[in-house]
Amino acid sequence: MTDLPPLNATRTYYDAVAEDYAGRVQSLFAEDVTGRAMLGAFAEEVRADGGLPVADLGCGPGHVAAHLAALGVSVSGVDLSPRMVDIARRSYPDLRFEVGSMGALDLPDGGLGGVVAWWSIMHTPPELLPALFAEFHRVLAPGGRFLLGFHAGEDEPYTGREREDGTSYDIHLLSPDRVGELLERAGLAVTARMTGEGAKWPSACLSGRRPADVPAPRGAPAGR
Repeated sequence: MTDLPPLNATRTYYDAVAEDYAGRVQSLFAEDVTGRAMLGAFAEEVRADGGLPVADLGCGPGHVAAHLAALGVSVSGVDLSPRMVDIARRSYPDLRFEVGSMGALDLPDGGLGGVVAWWSIMHTPPELLPALFAEFHRVLAPGGRFLLGFHAGEDEPYTGREREDGTSYDIHLLSPDRVGELLERAGLAVTARMTGEGAKWPSACLSGRRPADVPAPRGAPAGR
């Protein structure tokens, strides 16, 4: 298990905005034809591989997990924010959602057919991404799939405007080339990449798998 520093400000921010965020992000998701197509392809691949469970990491209000479930995927969600998890449980009571960190997953080694981090790795500082991707490698079964979506840039930080309650958020506009390189170093093979325009920043999606014949990289954190 990887143990990354807690993202306390991120959790506090999303707890504060949970209800408004849930309504807004689900409306945006309904309009995101390309993103839903990427998730559809991911779901098809996971089912073809045998249908092992998938974890939606940084699941927010649960809409991506629900979409994958509707596509026939066995899926559960993890999020830092207890209020987000409450909304997800309320909205999709047939699915399982837990409070937790994607960098320290309470999951066994090699048990997942897929991990999805849909616009959630952007809260992790770039220097901590190697440890995060090592955790993804740990929980994926050999041949397991991953799908990442994030705001693209050159690893520059961005701090959102402070709210009246004093909360704000930090994100990182991540270089798709650098993210791909770090995934490969963690033993995860990138097989597809898509970049595009976004409402505020460019977007990037990377997908791939843990190769069946590649061991964990030397020096990677050991599983429990």
